[in-house]
Amino acid sequence: MRFLDLLSMSISSLFRRKLRTILTVLGVMIGTASIVVMVSLGLGLNKTTMDQIKEQGGLTAINVYAGFGYPMPYLDYDVSGKTQGDTTEQVQLDEANLALIAAIPHVEIVSPILNYSVIAKQGSYEAYLNFKGMTLDALNKLDIPLAEGRLPLQDNNDVEMVIGNQVIYNFYDTKSTYGYYDPENLPDIDFMNSPLFVIYDIDAYYNSQAGQGQMPKKYLVNTCGLVVGTVEEYNQHSYEVYVDIDALEFQLKKIFKNKVIPGQPTTPGGKPYKELIYNEAYVQVDKMENVKEVQKQIMDMGFQASSNIEFLDFMEEQSRTIQAVLGGIGGVSLFVAAIGIANTMMMSIYERTKEIGIIKVLGCSLSNIRSLFLLEAGFIGFIGGILGIGISLAISWVINAFLGADMYGMGTASTISYIPPWLALLGLSFSVFVGMVAGFFPALRAMKLSPLEAIRTQ
Repeated sequence: MRFLDLLSMSISSLFRRKLRTILTVLGVMIGTASIVVMVSLGLGLNKTTMDQIKEQGGLTAINVYAGFGYPMPYLDYDVSGKTQGDTTEQVQLDEANLALIAAIPHVEIVSPILNYSVIAKQGSYEAYLNFKGMTLDALNKLDIPLAEGRLPLQDNNDVEMVIGNQVIYNFYDTKSTYGYYDPENLPDIDFMNSPLFVIYDIDAYYNSQAGQGQMPKKYLVNTCGLVVGTVEEYNQHSYEVYVDIDALEFQLKKIFKNKVIPGQPTTPGGKPYKELIYNEAYVQVDKMENVKEVQKQIMDMGFQASSNIEFLDFMEEQSRTIQAVLGGIGGVSLFVAAIGIANTMMMSIYERTKEIGIIKVLGCSLSNIRSLFLLEAGFIGFIGGILGIGISLAISWVINAFLGADMYGMGTASTISYIPPWLALLGLSFSVFVGMVAGFFPALRAMKLSPLEAIRTQ
């Protein structure tokens, strides 16, 4: 008997018992939807985690820190292990050590990070800002989303700012000392078209405010780019003010010539070092697989180092556990549906005993009889699986639309339920497989029926 004939007979038999078939299909549909939705919740957690990691620098970035701070005398311990008498020499993030880090295999970009606090003014508005100086290669690698403008230009000694979309919250009116945290009542500041007056010598500024000394010089600093997003949408760049580190260093050395730059360490005699010392650096590795190895080598040099790989490993293990638990809960529903399929097929055999006997007498092989009932069970699983996937997609959409919208109050939607194509295909395949497994023993029962006894059955 041809396969198409068997398929036609299977479908015809199912439609002769519409109510029973529909109820069995509903059981498979609910079971498939349950297991797919449950697994999608675990996948949604994993996807949200991955999206957050990508926003925070991705999986190939390493943050390097200079141990416990700047060199200090009379420490009892030292990450570098270099001790001379009562003074501990700590490994520093200077140009020499940054060059050593850059020489580590698989390292693509090494950028020192220079954080420098300034006071910015525009009209009667004033703010306390932190300039985050990085190399242009690093700024490009960060892939900062800009609403307008550009990144700082290369070989430009003038400091240019890329301002986060929520930096405006830092400004207040000096005439009223009123802070602006209301999106409906923001200060009237035009970053792109009007420069900011920036004061680098904050100590001198506050001394002048107290009547001690003269007001320090103000410098005009232009904004070259604005981070995308409204004042209500938070991202990792929202409160940052990025500048080219070379331009920032040039400006600071010019302003504090032969003086100690605020925040920089000094020699035992209180004099500034010839070169700047950094307390943080950004390292970009070529591949995710090499991050742990590079991170270990950096830590062996005496620095502190962290990466998103550590967090990812923890989250993936947690996600697998959640998926297994939720998938098991959904699997119970599909197991109950399998019992329903087996019951339907057994009832079909008892009702069609005479039909089975006639088919055998006419010369139909045992394999054809087995295939007939397996096809019926598989067809129930297929239809139930299709409907279950459709229900799963609808449920997933509702969950994300009503529960995932701005879940963390950051202006971005979170993916709570995620159904990739492979999960939908796997759910459908599993429902068909369960259906055929459930119909296997009824098929064996049909094969074992005696033709003569089956014909005599009323």
